[in-house]
Amino acid sequence: MSQDSPRISKGSQDDNIERVTTVSTATEQNDSLNQRAPLPQSQAQEGVGAAFASNVAAMDVQMREYANGYHFPPKYPIKEQIRMGLVSFWEFYNTGFGFFLTIYSLNVVAWGGMLFLLLCNAAPEMCYVDGVFDCNHIDSPRRIWIETDSQILNGLFCVTGFGLAPWRFRDCYFLLRYRIRGDHKALRSLAGVHRGWFRLEGSDKLPVNLGPKNIEETTANYDADSVPYPLDTISDAPPTGIRAPPTKLWKLDFIIYFNVANTFLQCVLSGFMWALNRYDRPSWSTGLFVCLACIAAAIAGIVMGIEGKNVKAIEGVPLTKMDMQRLARDKELGIPHYNNIKDKDPEAEKEKVRAKKQKKWFGKSEKSGLGAENEMQTFC
Repeated sequence: MSQDSPRISKGSQDDNIERVTTVSTATEQNDSLNQRAPLPQSQAQEGVGAAFASNVAAMDVQMREYANGYHFPPKYPIKEQIRMGLVSFWEFYNTGFGFFLTIYSLNVVAWGGMLFLLLCNAAPEMCYVDGVFDCNHIDSPRRIWIETDSQILNGLFCVTGFGLAPWRFRDCYFLLRYRIRGDHKALRSLAGVHRGWFRLEGSDKLPVNLGPKNIEETTANYDADSVPYPLDTISDAPPTGIRAPPTKLWKLDFIIYFNVANTFLQCVLSGFMWALNRYDRPSWSTGLFVCLACIAAAIAGIVMGIEGKNVKAIEGVPLTKMDMQRLARDKELGIPHYNNIKDKDPEAEKEKVRAKKQKKWFGKSEKSGLGAENEMQTFC
């Protein structure tokens, strides 16, 4: 069955009834219009054909078919999303790592917010030194708390910058082995580490049922260079039955180099913060290297998140019991769901982007036209 064919419901007979009903409805509407204003026979046939084509196209978009019958999870109302998010967070918080990450994140947000308020002079009372109002005085409570806050934030950033350094340098070592010596096994090791978003060349041709649980026992033939190393680090079998295409290698370079850059920038920042006191340290050093380190880590994380989402949009995500119950209930109630990761009409999304571009282009053309008119009036 092709990927673009309409989705088949539980019984093919019900599907045929729905199609006949759709066509008959469109035909009845055209017949009623013909009674009001008689049309030539050719135009009437064109109207019926157009109605049928539009209904089939809408069904194709809404009910995209996968060979194994997979359907993406439905989009829940905002209240249910918040409730499920809170439940998932509570389960994560009750783990050791979840508790540590929550406390760590709260400290970063709290001390970072306090530093922002201090830099904005949100507390003018902290600017008095011996009865003199001077917010930039080196011995003012404001400057003392800025120094204290900056040292605490630097220590918090060192937890990730230095704590993740061994894994970051390991990835850099594997990448250099592949780039300099052409060691494909090193690239396969990186594919196993970043299995959530990185796909090797030729991995899209692997058997769709191949996964970490059965790869060592399988008798199917596959190219070993398209499988991560060790073998059990291969990505799970795609729920959609379709594997994502290979990832461009420059994206792997980009993420690894930016993660390593974050560690190096954190080293430079720590050198300024710990080797120099607040009287001798250049005023530009702290803000510059904090921004550079945060930007490097943020860009690497954003690219990794985008690639992971693109992979999930093709390979699908596992369905929970709640997802299957919601899909079955909504199908009985006649509530439609688009079979993609966003549960949205892709044609409508393209139309929104197209309209936005046209609006932007017309806005620029109007501004240029007004500018030309003003120049002509000034010249005259």
